[in-house]
Amino acid sequence: MSFSDGHKFSGESIAHIARIIDNIHLGIWEYNTDTRQVKWSPGFYTALGYKPGEIECSYNYFFEHLLYYHDKQAFLASTYHTRLGNSPVVHIRLLTKQNGYQWFESTTQKHDTADGPVIYGVLSNINVLKVSETKVAEKELKCAEIGRIAKIGSWEIDAATMALRFSKETYNIFELDAQPQITVPEAISFFEPQYRQVLTAAIENAIKYSKPYDIEVLFKTARNNVIWVRCKGVPVLDDYGNCIILRGIFQDIDSIKKKGITLQSSLNLLDDQNKRLQNFAYIVSHNLRSHAGNLKFMVNLFEESHLQDDRTEIFSHIKTISESLSATMGHLDEIVKIQSEISKGRKVIDFETIYNNVESVLHTNIANSGAQINIDFAGCPQIDYIPAYLESIFQNLLTNAIKYKHPDRNPVININTHKIGREVYLVFEDNGIGIDLKRYGDELFGMYKTFHHNQDAKGIGLFITRNQVEALGGSIQVDSAVNVGTKFTIKLV
Repeated sequence: MSFSDGHKFSGESIAHIARIIDNIHLGIWEYNTDTRQVKWSPGFYTALGYKPGEIECSYNYFFEHLLYYHDKQAFLASTYHTRLGNSPVVHIRLLTKQNGYQWFESTTQKHDTADGPVIYGVLSNINVLKVSETKVAEKELKCAEIGRIAKIGSWEIDAATMALRFSKETYNIFELDAQPQITVPEAISFFEPQYRQVLTAAIENAIKYSKPYDIEVLFKTARNNVIWVRCKGVPVLDDYGNCIILRGIFQDIDSIKKKGITLQSSLNLLDDQNKRLQNFAYIVSHNLRSHAGNLKFMVNLFEESHLQDDRTEIFSHIKTISESLSATMGHLDEIVKIQSEISKGRKVIDFETIYNNVESVLHTNIANSGAQINIDFAGCPQIDYIPAYLESIFQNLLTNAIKYKHPDRNPVININTHKIGREVYLVFEDNGIGIDLKRYGDELFGMYKTFHHNQDAKGIGLFITRNQVEALGGSIQVDSAVNVGTKFTIKLV
C-alpha cells in the first residue's frame, strides 16, 4: 500500500474496526434501500441490552418495537437528508431490554454498493448526558418561571472589564424587548436622578472594598413607567479577597412598596385620628364637667342667697354658663355632623361660586380690613365635594387671614387651585402676623387652641377645617413665618 492509499482500509482492517466499535458499545446498523435488507452489529444489540439474535433484525421491528413513536419523524428525516449527501445527527429514544427508553445519538451516511444504495449509521448511548441536559434545562426553566412570577432578574458585572450581563427577566423589568448589550453607566441612567449617585457608590464600594449592598430605589423603564425596584449586589471574591465579579438580583417591588407606603400612610392617619378622638373625648369630658360644676355651684349659691340683688347677679351668671354650655354643645355637635355627613352631599361645584358666597357674607369684614384678595381658580375650576364643607373651609381661612392681619400693613390674600395628577389642591396664602410653628405647630389644629391673645379667637375654626378636610380623605399642610405670613396648602381629594 502506498502512502497516498493510507486512508483506505482492507477488508480485514474494516472487520477489526467493527470489533473495536463493538467493544466501545457503539452500535452500527445498515439498511439497503433497494433490497430492504437490514444488518445490526453486535454492538447494536449490546447498546440495547440484547444478545445477537434475541430480537428480530428487521426494518419493521425497529420502527414498531424499538424506536420511540415521537422520534420516528426525526429519524426518517435524517435518513432522507442522507440520500441528499448530508451526514445528519439526530437524537432518538430506543427501547432497551432492562432500562426502558434511553437516548441515543444517531449519525447517518449513505454509501453506494454493488447491491444498491446502503444507508448506515452509528448509534451511541447519550442517555446520561441527555438526562443531565434535560434536568439542567428544567431547572433553568423553573428558575426563569420563578423569576418571572417573583419579578426577579439577575445580573453580573465583570470587575476587570466592567462588562454587564442581564438575565431575560432583568430585560423584562427594564422593558427592553430587543435585549441590547448595555454598559453600567447606561443601566444606571434608567434610575431616577436622586438615586443614581447612591447606586454608583454602592457598585464602586462593592468592587473596591467587597461590600455587598441591598437598596430600594425608584427606576424609570424604557417605556417611562416609574417603579420601585430592589437592587442587591454581592461580590464574588478570588483567593486573595479581590472582587472578580459583582453578581446580584434586580426585583420589581413596585406593588409591594406602594402597598407598604399606603399602609404606613393609613397607620399614620389612623394614629392621628385616634389622637384626635382622644383629644375630642377629653374636651367633651373636661368642658361638660366644667360647665356642669360651675352650673351646680351657681345653683347652690342661688338657693342659699336671700337677697334679691345677689340672686339677680347669680342668675345672670347661670344664664352666661348656660349660653356657654349651649355653644360648646353646638361645637361638639358640628364635629359629630362632619363624620356623619361624609357619605352624602357631594356634587360638582365651582370654586369661584363658593368663594363668591363666602365673600358676600364677609363683605363688611373684608372692606373694614382693607384686604386685597387675589383669586385664581384656573388651575382647577371645579371639584366633586360637599358644598357646605368647602364653604366652611373658605370662610374659616378667610376669616383667619383677616383676623390675624399684620398691624403695619393691609392684608394681601392669594387664593388659588391646581391639580397634580388626580389630586386637587387649594392654596391660601396671606401676609399676616404668621405663626411660630416651632412653638405651636403641634397644637395648631387643636380644639380651643389660640396663640395670639385675640379676643375674637375661639380656637374652633382650624379644628373644624382639618376635620372636614380629612373626613373626605384630604390633608392640610401649613408653612408660616412670624411677621411674614402663613400659607395653607390643602389637598382636598
